[in-house]
Amino acid sequence: MRTVAIIQARMGSTRLPGKILKLLAGKPVLQRVVERVYSSNAFDEVVVATSDQAGDDVVAQNVPSFGATVIRGDEVDVLARFGAAASASGADAIMRITADCPLIDPDVLSLMVKRFDTGDADLVSNCVRRSFPRGLDAEIFSRQMLDLMLEKATSVPHREHVTTFMYDNADQFRILSIENAEDLSSYRLTLDTQEDFELLSRIFDAAQDPDSIRLADVVQLIRRNPEWLRINAHVEQKKIVKGDYG
Repeated sequence: MRTVAIIQARMGSTRLPGKILKLLAGKPVLQRVVERVYSSNAFDEVVVATSDQAGDDVVAQNVPSFGATVIRGDEVDVLARFGAAASASGADAIMRITADCPLIDPDVLSLMVKRFDTGDADLVSNCVRRSFPRGLDAEIFSRQMLDLMLEKATSVPHREHVTTFMYDNADQFRILSIENAEDLSSYRLTLDTQEDFELLSRIFDAAQDPDSIRLADVVQLIRRNPEWLRINAHVEQKKIVKGDYG
């Protein structure tokens, strides 16, 4: 089975424009995500799916130097972008990741791929019942499920947010929740605002090795510096459609 990670990425952001190319410990956020995904050793290919808008030309130009393949498509119809990326890469299984997660954990991704490979779930997600920090979100599903969503999902939210069709029709799918041993859901490690960037910068700057930092290392740093969590504690996650889809 060919397993491909597809990272959805674009420069447009209402709260922090250009966030995915901001530098964390000397490397762009998107490069951090690509490298961490590859370091899981769980994927045959990493594809960055960006839009065909002029503002994302810089994304397409930079991705090859990060070691990933780039696919471009409609800005809003992200589901169609995933379909194009899956076709171009010959994916049998697709891991969905977003480019605003520079602390995505390679070990968690590897665990999720192994769990999906057992074959008893249509979707394996670590954000159904949130226990991992926000910013480690990932979902893996089969090409068959992607093709079904491409056919059946017609609403704008279902096309824009990729997997919401499955969550909104949960009785029709086998959705498996991966949960952390310790509830760390109060940690906000995603990048959506300047406050998020300040917290992430402190974490990467304080890390012994920013290239190999793992969730356990992040937890240690935060517990030594609990005041860091106040930096973005007030930031509210944007709502999409019903439920928490990461």
